[in-house]
Amino acid sequence: MNPCELTVSITAMANAIACNRSADEINLLGVAFTQLGDTLLTIATQKSICCKTDT
Repeated sequence: MNPCELTVSITAMANAIACNRSADEINLLGVAFTQLGDTLLTIATQKSICCKTDT
């Protein structure tokens, strides 16, 4: 999947998730997904640092 296809897919998912939800529900989902993304980045960074070999 190229970057343009990825962003279009993410936009479509956001629109589908937001459909028929209140502003409060959309805000809560947004911050929850942001936290999920931040946590995944933290885990990936820690793994890349801890798994480096000293060569």
